[in-house]
Amino acid sequence: MLPRVPVQPRSLEQYQGIADPEVLAEIRSLAKGLRGARVLHINSTAHGGGVAEMLYTLVPLMEGVGLRAEWRLMEGDQDFFTITKLFHNSLQGMEIPITHEMKVKYLSVCEENASRFDQEYDFVVVHDPQPCAIIAALEGTPFRKGKWIWRCHIDSTYARDDAWEFLKAYINRYDGAVFTMDKYIKSPLEVAALAFIPPSIDPLSAKNIIPEKRVQSDIARRYGVDETRPIMLQVSRFDPWKDPLGLVDCFRAVKAAHRDVQLVYLASMADDDPEGWHYYEKTYEYSAGDPDVFLLSNQQGIGNVEVSAFQAMATVVIQKSLREGFGLTVAEAMWKRKPVVAGRVGGILLQVDDGMNGFLVDRIEEAAEKVCLLLESPATAQRMGDAGHEKVRRNFLCTRHLRDYLRFFHMLLD
Repeated sequence: MLPRVPVQPRSLEQYQGIADPEVLAEIRSLAKGLRGARVLHINSTAHGGGVAEMLYTLVPLMEGVGLRAEWRLMEGDQDFFTITKLFHNSLQGMEIPITHEMKVKYLSVCEENASRFDQEYDFVVVHDPQPCAIIAALEGTPFRKGKWIWRCHIDSTYARDDAWEFLKAYINRYDGAVFTMDKYIKSPLEVAALAFIPPSIDPLSAKNIIPEKRVQSDIARRYGVDETRPIMLQVSRFDPWKDPLGLVDCFRAVKAAHRDVQLVYLASMADDDPEGWHYYEKTYEYSAGDPDVFLLSNQQGIGNVEVSAFQAMATVVIQKSLREGFGLTVAEAMWKRKPVVAGRVGGILLQVDDGMNGFLVDRIEEAAEKVCLLLESPATAQRMGDAGHEKVRRNFLCTRHLRDYLRFFHMLLD
């Protein structure tokens, strides 16, 4: 079988007083009809990126309410993950042709992973393009008997036709599909059931519990950041869709008006993203010479506690995305009552109500203008931060996410 990511069951009771009581009650009711069901989640990495982050919470919660949930990883070499990153970029609209050789390599790795199946499940949730074609190699075997669900975390609104049509042939083999927003479905699918389920954050994870002030200060000193000066923060991969060079341009425009501002960019280098180092180097070269730009990653010890500390210390959190499936870092910042300036794209639109709990922007100049406004008006920043916290509490906690999955499982059974 594929490598298993070990997790410990988590009790729903831990979320009493945080999540809406109605949501917790519905989860308990839905779980009764699914008790003992075997659920498998498959993705391509246990480290880096929002999918892994959510699975570290959702799988233990499914276990905690009585399902027999597992999380396993598909395996592939660097060539495979380079190809799937190209698929990812093409699905987000980048002009990258999908060649015959790329398809052959992709399918061969999916087939090899499928050959390692030795157990049956009631529900199999396959996350994103990397493992999507595994289902094809299992047709006609006992391992295909359960309900298979493809979960798309990508903003595929502008997907190139060749990439979408290639993947669509495999998506249509599934019993159901889950997207974050309906507009992400480039053309009609033939699956029996569809659901639109936004991602979520875990308010009890180390990344969302704010460290003590003393710990924050220690972390700032460790990385040379002056916590007494304003901090612009972006947390995201080094990726063309996060527009790291545009972020540096935005910072330079803000710094022209506020000389004491600092830019902190936190990233996680993921196992399935070989492109990350290339964009780190491009960003480093583009910002070189400015002592107020800090490019930090898990390679320098940045983990969940450090991310939470910098989010707590930030004056303004920015998410300069050009495409964004959802943007968990937006929800994380809002949960910590921080105002957010973010690109008017994708799943960010579900989170930021322009002018209420943050600002949506289309251009670098507009982003700089809104950051300056928040730097100059702490009262506005506080008002937006409070509104953002409540928006996340009502809509984007892991308990709501769990409820939506359980609802979809029932829909597939019915």
